[in-house]
Amino acid sequence: MESMMPSATALAALADAAGPGNATSDPNVLSPHLADWRGKHFGQTPLLLLPRTTEQVAAIVKAAAQYGVALIPQGGNTGLVGGGIPPADGHVVMISLKRMNRIYPVDSGGMTLRAEAGAILSDVHDAAAGQGLNFPLSLAARGSATIGGLAATNAGGVQVLRHGTMRALVAGLRAVLPDGEILDQLAGLPKDNRGYDLKQLLIGSEGTLGIITELTLKLVPEPEARIVAWAGLPGPEAALNLLRRLRAASGGQVESFELMPDDGLQLVLAHAVGARPPLEGRHPWHVLIELAGPAALEAVMVEALGAAMEAGEIGDATIAGSAAQAAALWQLRENLPEAERRDGPALHHDISVPVAALPDFAVAAAARVETAFPGSRVMAFGHLGDGNLHFNVRVPAGPDGVRWAGEHGPAVTRMVHDLVTEAGGSISAEHGIGTLKRADLARLLPPARLAMMRAIKHAIDPQGLMNPGKIL
Repeated sequence: MESMMPSATALAALADAAGPGNATSDPNVLSPHLADWRGKHFGQTPLLLLPRTTEQVAAIVKAAAQYGVALIPQGGNTGLVGGGIPPADGHVVMISLKRMNRIYPVDSGGMTLRAEAGAILSDVHDAAAGQGLNFPLSLAARGSATIGGLAATNAGGVQVLRHGTMRALVAGLRAVLPDGEILDQLAGLPKDNRGYDLKQLLIGSEGTLGIITELTLKLVPEPEARIVAWAGLPGPEAALNLLRRLRAASGGQVESFELMPDDGLQLVLAHAVGARPPLEGRHPWHVLIELAGPAALEAVMVEALGAAMEAGEIGDATIAGSAAQAAALWQLRENLPEAERRDGPALHHDISVPVAALPDFAVAAAARVETAFPGSRVMAFGHLGDGNLHFNVRVPAGPDGVRWAGEHGPAVTRMVHDLVTEAGGSISAEHGIGTLKRADLARLLPPARLAMMRAIKHAIDPQGLMNPGKIL
């Protein structure tokens, strides 16, 4: 779509559609919405709309379609690929869903929870917990990420291994389509074979096919116990063997299984206040494990770790003896991104490969990148059980790190994405495409899949008004 600044008449119509007090062009209010939290993506907008109901969103979209004004929805602005940031030319009007944050009473019988798109993830967790239930998706940004944004990007997190991404956790949704019509699939029927599952088109679409306004989320029973352990081991292959052992021993009740190299742990110990080594000795790699279910799982964890140690698969392990100790182990994992940031610049890649291929990829791909770019240091960590690695390339040590990243960053990322594609993986595992990965998506995605995506976009949004320039 050709960029064209909205007219004063169009902006007035949009503000009127949003309702009294729900539109602003105040620079002080706009500012937090125009840059991502990492300070890497920046944009401009002539108007910010803050609707309070689905009907107001629908009125906004109808007015936008009438006047040919492009729209960009934004949730908690916790994304990493620029998907929720407007273009720099300022021709796109923003819609923030943060005022639409109601959480309705939990359906304990159906084990579902209905909430508006602006509801904060941690608040959803609290609402479910109040009924003895759990919404099984967690990530570091849970205190600011919204469920609408999580659905729009098909977010993952540390529990995908057992419960899946947002695609698996959304039972139903309500959304406003590009013509302003409301798609209502909130019922969340477990069985509904009336043709295409339209909600799945919207999940992961990053606002390019419509604006999600409400969701019905699947809940699970709160487990009787959470058993958290930390193990040091020789490499990723040993970690995968341990995961297989724990899955078999627990009957599939492995909730999380996080892989981290020792370099990553040392960064956390150096930069995180109060962080303490989880084990007495040093080990090349580490895993953080959580089993969730009956209290008997503690014996399962003890037996499985003991057997793995006897088999030489792990060098040492510890099991958290309290909720505080479990939280301390989780902090070591969750503080890694911030510790890495404090240590210096890095080029971040959110990728996935087949689980069986991950151990070799984590080692071999890192070696190839470090050979091709002398002085670079790969930090590969993440969710072993679902094949998702945060494959971050730290710049060479020294004062010119930012310049090095600017000069070599595109080539590094191209190589990483090529290696991922060769391994049969994805250049985006849980953070979406946005603008950051758009060019490589077009370069590497199979032609038939790319053509179908473009056909869907054109059919649903023929004017190209929904979050233009993102994904495609």
